[in-house]
Amino acid sequence: MYEMNEKKTRREHFEELPSTNDYAKEKRAEGGNLIVTATRQTSGRGTKGRSFVSGEGGVYLSKLTFYEDFPAKDAFKIMANAAVAVCETLSFFGLRPCIKWVNDVYVDDKKICGILIENVFRGGNVSSSVVGIGLNVNNRLPQELQGIATTMEQALGRPCLVKDVEEKLITELEKDRAMSDYIERVGYLGREATLIFGDERVHGVLLSVDEEGGLWVKIGDKKRRLTAAEVSVQL
Repeated sequence: MYEMNEKKTRREHFEELPSTNDYAKEKRAEGGNLIVTATRQTSGRGTKGRSFVSGEGGVYLSKLTFYEDFPAKDAFKIMANAAVAVCETLSFFGLRPCIKWVNDVYVDDKKICGILIENVFRGGNVSSSVVGIGLNVNNRLPQELQGIATTMEQALGRPCLVKDVEEKLITELEKDRAMSDYIERVGYLGREATLIFGDERVHGVLLSVDEEGGLWVKIGDKKRRLTAAEVSVQL
């Protein structure tokens, strides 16, 4: 493990962790912003309890941030900022990413990155957040993910230095962005998708994303605004 101070954010790296997000959450009680990275995760997690394959060769990073006077109504901006940071990182290395609402990043119609946000609210504010990012770089994907996921190595036709990708991503995560930056990078609008509400599945057309992060869809002849808490989108 190494530790480094940079802009008042502590850095810790491990060869292996069950989950960088879980580790970062454990450190909340100590106070202070933290970035934790791991060479591999043994119990990586995605949204809604899904597992996230985290073999050596990817970037597995969690960023713990404490806030003052951050209104809870603006919490989606944390997700948006992270997604744009990933897109900027991938673009820097020569790829053309887009965001599949709400928080997956795709390249060549395949998932290359997942983002998991875990916020703590106090009163009407966000008091802290853990932003977890799993980015496929040179890691091997299991057979069941072939065809639906990709890596930077596969998309570029050559391997990348994981450390370079990690450092670029950390730099991009420190930048503050407007919601318009997120909206501009959302892809698959105008396409039909399956909207999953718990056990119910319906077909709809993805129309647009608004400034609060809501997804507008057309189901039948009606337009409806959806939030990430109530629906998942399957292309």
